[in-house]
Amino acid sequence: MRIPFAKEGYIFIVPLALLSLVCWFLSWFISCFIATGFFLFVAYFFRDPERTIPQDKNAIISPADGKIVEIVEEKDPFLGETFTRISVFLNVFNVHVNRVPIAGTVDKYRYIPGKFLAAFNHKASLDNEQTAILFKNGDTKIVVKQIAGLIARRIICYAKEGDNFELGQRFGLIRFGSRVDIFVPTASKVSVQLGDKVAGGSSIIGFLPESE
Repeated sequence: MRIPFAKEGYIFIVPLALLSLVCWFLSWFISCFIATGFFLFVAYFFRDPERTIPQDKNAIISPADGKIVEIVEEKDPFLGETFTRISVFLNVFNVHVNRVPIAGTVDKYRYIPGKFLAAFNHKASLDNEQTAILFKNGDTKIVVKQIAGLIARRIICYAKEGDNFELGQRFGLIRFGSRVDIFVPTASKVSVQLGDKVAGGSSIIGFLPESE
């Protein structure tokens, strides 16, 4: 049976669990509640539930849990082409595991150093530390950017150039509050609106053009 936590969380979860047990054993009641509170928060933050992956071949699924905070058409400096950018803001209570929006191959990967503005600030899409991953399937190209926030200072990306991914497969996570941008073809039919809540790996945020 799969343990429903991201493996990157164990470095925090295990020590806090042990600290909580020691505090309870020694009857350090105030410390018990503090340590247990931190343990429960960190375990909740690093949860990694299974998701039901849509089977529509033209579906574009959300790469992250969170709230849609921006939908704009712009030229992506990573590729120099115009895309529709959909931005998802993740607060500390969202699942932070990131998932692949379309089945395909990682064509390009780039780490971009930068600032640590609050992730809900729209300038974070350009100015913050981030990774950019280009997923390609035939002629279809979609870029996903993992963007660090004010508190999140650690982006984890498993994807490497040449790797093949299935729709909805995990490819990384960001710690403690962040933003994920997805750049889809401008001819795509976007099916979300500002303020919508989405779940990574299961929520459909749009559909590729039929010709794609």
